[in-house]
Amino acid sequence: MQHTAHSEFGKLRSLFIKKASAAFIDDETIQQQWEALHYLNKPNFDSAISEYESFESILRQHAETVYHLPVDNNVTMDSIYCRDAAIATNKGMIICNMGKPARINEPDAEKKAFEENNIPVLGIIHTPGTVEGGDVAWVDESTLAVGHTYRTNETGIKQLKNLLDPIGVKVIVAELPHYKGPSDVFHLMSIFSPVDKDLSVVYSPLMPIAFRNFLLNKNHKLIEVPDDEFESMGCNVLALAPRICLMVAGNKKTKSLLENAGCKVIEYKGDEISVKGGGGPTCLTRPVWREGS
Repeated sequence: MQHTAHSEFGKLRSLFIKKASAAFIDDETIQQQWEALHYLNKPNFDSAISEYESFESILRQHAETVYHLPVDNNVTMDSIYCRDAAIATNKGMIICNMGKPARINEPDAEKKAFEENNIPVLGIIHTPGTVEGGDVAWVDESTLAVGHTYRTNETGIKQLKNLLDPIGVKVIVAELPHYKGPSDVFHLMSIFSPVDKDLSVVYSPLMPIAFRNFLLNKNHKLIEVPDDEFESMGCNVLALAPRICLMVAGNKKTKSLLENAGCKVIEYKGDEISVKGGGGPTCLTRPVWREGS
């Protein structure tokens, strides 16, 4: 079985994570940062540590290699959402440039971790371009969807295309709406989570029509997240393998829809590490290699 970085749903082989203990540090750090970073409420440190241990245990049951990003005083507690600082490709990692100013140091911190683990870097998104990893998702091995949002701008998308075109990757741009404005965490993967080659979890009320039609024309079946489970991150689903899904506990309707589509659904308690900071399981992980077709 060949391995690929160009997938959101192949069986996980390796990924990076950042433990709550390494990101949140202690209760004093949380107290100093949570409001400025627009968390819904102040996370409880001890509960966050417990939640994360359970979350990591699930990942370890499904992935061969789990890398840990270290404590870094140059980044904030938002660094727990490690997907956002980089993009994985078959030719190496693309180091992002964050659209949220408070997270500007995260990409360089991840770049150091990649280099220390002998993982190559394909390229870097430079100012004035911005790209965040939560705004990009592989549709298939030669097609990357990227959201044009407050976190990912046109200049960044152009740079991303220039890096990916030489390796045969087509970039599809999804023009996302204003929604709650610049201070909110609203990425492409807030409304789109591929869980198999022809199955995606979506929140259609906020989807661009052209992008939704693009998926339908590729014969994707869409699992439609109900309105009352969007804010609780029903649409943020991490595929551990094709149709083996990890999601925040409490989204019963979406869970049922996934199971009716033939998926196995694993839940984790994410009150402190996910809900309060607006980052579900896709945000908490930076997959590198998965099994490809």
